[in-house]
Amino acid sequence: MKKIVVIEPGYLNYEEEKRVLAKYDAEFVVIPLGSSQTKIIKEIQDADAIMVREAKVNAELISMAAQCKVIVRYGVGVDNIDLAAAKKKGIYVANVPDYGSIDVAEHAIALLFAITRRIVKRDVDVRKGKWGIGQLEPMYRIEGKTLGLIGFGRIAREFFRKTRGIGFTQVLVSDPVLTNEEAKQLGIKKVEIDELCQQADFISLHAPLLPQTHHLINARRLTLMKPTTALVNCGRGGLIDETALYQTLKANRLFAAGLDTFEQEPVSPNNPLLKLDNVICSDHTAWYTAESVIELQHKAALEVLRVFDGEQPKNWVNK
Repeated sequence: MKKIVVIEPGYLNYEEEKRVLAKYDAEFVVIPLGSSQTKIIKEIQDADAIMVREAKVNAELISMAAQCKVIVRYGVGVDNIDLAAAKKKGIYVANVPDYGSIDVAEHAIALLFAITRRIVKRDVDVRKGKWGIGQLEPMYRIEGKTLGLIGFGRIAREFFRKTRGIGFTQVLVSDPVLTNEEAKQLGIKKVEIDELCQQADFISLHAPLLPQTHHLINARRLTLMKPTTALVNCGRGGLIDETALYQTLKANRLFAAGLDTFEQEPVSPNNPLLKLDNVICSDHTAWYTAESVIELQHKAALEVLRVFDGEQPKNWVNK
């Protein structure tokens, strides 16, 4: 029997994981949200694997995991796991980068349309009895404009694929991995991020959160954008300097923002961005559909299975 500890549960059940790991008769210990560090340490001391969503798995926790062979992140980003500490202890860290790309891309597109057409504001106004007020708050059509994608991984590529029929006349991409040859083949233009900020009418963020990408969208880059530009973030909240974004939006030096993620989550009700009419928010839910949950749980369990079978994880992130 293998023991698997799930820190910060977020799913209705773990039947999919149990099914994948059936041959090991895996015991799942699910640690409730808000549990003490003492309880977490007690459970992970004899765990063979740890599975986690957003909770921090720091060096102290890792040092206490005496027989853990693998830590799997339910999702893409692994900035909540101390990769170096796990590597030093000989523990694999794996993620699930290839789930939910369709869902996040669809959510980003939904936010793009919602902020561009002021959908939420219109709904509120109509329910209050207001009518025929469209021209008082200008909107700008998408067709004939320039799209900017910051980051060009799986999700951004799915976003690009899904939006090819919308009518963008130009797509600018800022990503150090993208080659000029591939960009030419796809009919897009590779540019530096400052040029993208200056030229794009719609910008969607899909970069990972790394030390060098923290506050990638800062006060200086926000001043480069047009006052008619719409900004969408379904990546990590830390990609944007929220104070600078608030000041820019409040001064109407940026048209609107659609935000699925924030620097601090859950977002504080006092976050000033929530008070602005030209901001539409969601609760870090871009990844979610009924289909994506099963896909995520299945693929996360497969990484545990590979390690238990004596293999390396497919998505090994702390080599």
